[in-house]
Formats: sequence, structure tokens, C-alpha cells
Amino acid sequence: MTTQVSEAYIKTETHQGITSIEFFHPQSNSLPAHLLNELALSIQHAAVDPNTHVIVLRSPGEKAFCAGASFDELIAINDEAEGFSFFSGFAKVINAMRKCPKFVIARIHGKCVGGGVGIAAAADYTIAVEGADVKLSELAVGIGPFVVGPAVERKIGTAAFSQLSIDAASWRNADWAKRKGLYAELHPSIEAMDESIAKLATTLSHASPDAMAEMKKIFWKGTEHWDELLMERAKISGRLVLSAFTKNAIAKFKAKG
Repeated sequence: MTTQVSEAYIKTETHQGITSIEFFHPQSNSLPAHLLNELALSIQHAAVDPNTHVIVLRSPGEKAFCAGASFDELIAINDEAEGFSFFSGFAKVINAMRKCPKFVIARIHGKCVGGGVGIAAAADYTIAVEGADVKLSELAVGIGPFVVGPAVERKIGTAAFSQLSIDAASWRNADWAKRKGLYAELHPSIEAMDESIAKLATTLSHASPDAMAEMKKIFWKGTEHWDELLMERAKISGRLVLSAFTKNAIAKFKAKG
């Protein structure tokens, strides 16, 4: 008999140089503020842990990798300060991934929405399974992919980012995500995906930490201003989330769900 986990968590485990950071939320692995802050802190801790050579970012379950922002929290935001505080959580996670001197591998076992796409894009190497479709649904609820936008645009280019952002109601399949560069690899099964992740993580765990840190600096060149940029973007989202349009749209989404 399996026990249903109902409490959200962040779980970190390190074995032989590989640190696995797992986030979970019972609502399709969505990310409320406290989980975002814990996730950013976990990445920051792994960044300075001498026993960590490579990071694997993952979520459990068989369905969504990450449903993005928590609708419950979005609808409860009452002023711009609260809105900024919430959206700055996504900024902290992306910046933690960006500034971490270790490579971050993302394991994408299911669909990604909004902030989930941002996490997939901010990883240094993203490995997914068929069926891991993507959607930037923010415009549909009156916001926009402002905080995750720089990470997504950097990875897949302005044209593909624009398509995802404008057609906010439509899914793009995992093959599209692979062709656009969001996914480095796409596998036909969970087993094949996990085998590939284990192989790459093991190889990187034996690579030169200094060489990998220098490579990461090169890969992320030109993003040094993101500490300020992503916080500015969080302010935009924090303001827009207060609109009547957004409140009504989220209420409709929640009613469907």
C-alpha cells in the first residue's frame, strides 16, 4: 500500500559528488513562496558544498514536473509588496541556478508550466521524457512570463520565446522543446531518461570542478545584471497580479481544476 504524500517539501541528498535536490507540492508540484525560497537556499548551499560536484534538480510523481506559480497564493496577494515578494521567489531560484559554480542538470519527467519552464531553461543541461510538454500560460491569467522570460529567451531565442508567451493557451510538445534547445535530450521512457542522467552526472562528478566553474562563467556571460533585472521583472508581475482581470481569470482556472 502506497502512502500519499500531502505535505510540500524540498529534499536534498548527496552521494558520491552528485547532489539531488527534489521539490514537491501536492498540487502538480506548483511552487508557493516558501518552497521557492527553500529551493533557492538549497541550490545556494549545494553551490558552496565541497562534497557537491554536480546538481540534479527534480520533482517526484508521474504527472507534472512543475505547474508553476501556486494559484492559491496568487489569488491571495493583496498589494504590490506582497506581489513583488512572491514573484521575487522565482527570481531567487533562477539567479541561484545561474550563479552556482556547479552544473545543474534538470530532470523533466512531465509537463512544465510557467515557472517550471523557467527552471528547465535555467538549468545548464536539461534531460526530458516524451510527454514533457511546455506552456507559458501567464498571459492567460493577465500577467506575463516576466521573471522567467530572460532565462527562457536565453535558451530558446526570441522567436520561440515569443511564440510560447503569446499563444499562452497552447501546449508545445516535448519534441518542439528539444528542437528549440530547451531540452538537451529527449528520451522515450522514464528509465532511459534516468539512465542518461545517471551517466552524465557520474561523468561530471569526476570532472575538474575548476574547469566546470570556468565553463559555467562562459555559458552565462552577459547575465551579470540579472540580480537587478529579475527583481525589476518581479515588480511588474507583482503589480499586474492585483488586476481584476487576473483575479477573475485565476478564479476560473481554479473552478475548472
